[in-house]
Amino acid sequence: MAGKKGSNDLRSAIDLMVKEKGIPVELVLDTIEQTLKATYKNKYKTDENAVVTFSENYESVELASRKLVVDDDDFEDDVLQIPLSEAKELNDDAEIGDELLITIDPKTFNRGQVQTGKQRAQSQFREIQKDELYSEFKNKVGEIINGYVQTVQENGDIMVNLGKTSGYLPRKNQSPKEVYQKGDRIRCYVESVRPDEKNEKNIRVLLSRASDEFIKKLFFLNVPELSSQDPAIEIVKVVREPGYRTKVSVWPKKQDIDAVGTCVGLKGARIQAIMNEIDGERIDVVRWDPNPLEYISQALSPAKVERIFVTDYDKKMAIAIVDPTQLSLAIGKQGLNVRLVNRMCDWLVDVKTQEDFEKLDIFEEARANADAVFDNSVLENENNDDEGIPLSDYLNSDLSSRLEKHDILYVEDFLDYSDDELRKLGDITEEEIAEIHKVIDENFEFEEKSDDTDEVFECPECGHPLTVGMTECPNCHVPISFE
Repeated sequence: MAGKKGSNDLRSAIDLMVKEKGIPVELVLDTIEQTLKATYKNKYKTDENAVVTFSENYESVELASRKLVVDDDDFEDDVLQIPLSEAKELNDDAEIGDELLITIDPKTFNRGQVQTGKQRAQSQFREIQKDELYSEFKNKVGEIINGYVQTVQENGDIMVNLGKTSGYLPRKNQSPKEVYQKGDRIRCYVESVRPDEKNEKNIRVLLSRASDEFIKKLFFLNVPELSSQDPAIEIVKVVREPGYRTKVSVWPKKQDIDAVGTCVGLKGARIQAIMNEIDGERIDVVRWDPNPLEYISQALSPAKVERIFVTDYDKKMAIAIVDPTQLSLAIGKQGLNVRLVNRMCDWLVDVKTQEDFEKLDIFEEARANADAVFDNSVLENENNDDEGIPLSDYLNSDLSSRLEKHDILYVEDFLDYSDDELRKLGDITEEEIAEIHKVIDENFEFEEKSDDTDEVFECPECGHPLTVGMTECPNCHVPISFE
């Protein structure tokens, strides 16, 4: 077992244990490593500097000794140290204080030491093979399992009767609002299965009712469209504060499918069944959206969002504007709702009313920029070299770069194009065009110059000023035509 083992022999032995005897490869490798270290310790009285290394495909294994390079005069421990003169023979660049890995030749172990290592490994593998419980329960990892409360310990940990063995449900893996008594039926998510550290003949089944995966599995059990061979919808993300609130984002994989409605079920039957399982914990099912602003708006459910203002695209920071009547609902008790939104969307979202938002420095700065750029005195100055405010100050870098390829660098450049012309550019989507219009409308007010002899037109829908030749209102985007 020491040193290097032939690739065919080692790989075949590992495959035998993994495929035929159902022992996980990690456990096989760990057993080999521990056996080699035990053999090393049997010879050198310590294994603190023993290093076991497997090749990438487990075709070979090497046992080495890590030794500290010391001055020849300071050399006093041939197990943990190597004199500089010997180190130089192995590596010309070796210096005092370096550590070298010295491969152990299997021939240095006597027959008894090798035999002891082999017997230890064989004994361990036999114990694992006999452990039918491990083989049975390891296939249940990642699934929901039924059991009965066996005991409730003083610290709140629960032992669950799973039939052939017991499962361990620690207090940290429980919903803080759930209370159980001996004999209660309980459903849990199986987090892991491994040999018991205190008794190798037993296994340790770690359970949970607080994980995000537990919720996800409950959805799979109650929503057939998620678990069919050709699923119509998928769960994108689950975030949870156990006992208080869960948010689940879903996405249709097929057209004409209402992903949210499918999960909620007729008259809420499906979502109610899941909520009943977790003691009435509130679950918000929202539609995932590739547009992060729309996704944030959806995630803030049940609050209604008026608009989203991005403060930093690169750092993913935004402010959600809501009506004062919606503020507490959007933030949630002790900030719970908005915290879940941050985790779900991977954005840092702050929630404000319009009044509070206008008091912020970022709002005043945006107003000042708009006034400076679009003030009549500036526009009328023919000697003014300022071409306008860059779009890159308000858009993400990817969208700004695509616009710049078409020489659209400033707000004025963008407004010179009709929406039809923008669509024909080919790499700007309908949603992005609408979003740019929205950003401009939210941040700037235009005071157009016109001759007294020119006829003034207004949008019939919103009253926004129009000029001859426009095909749609730049404010509300209603189609228009001039006759």
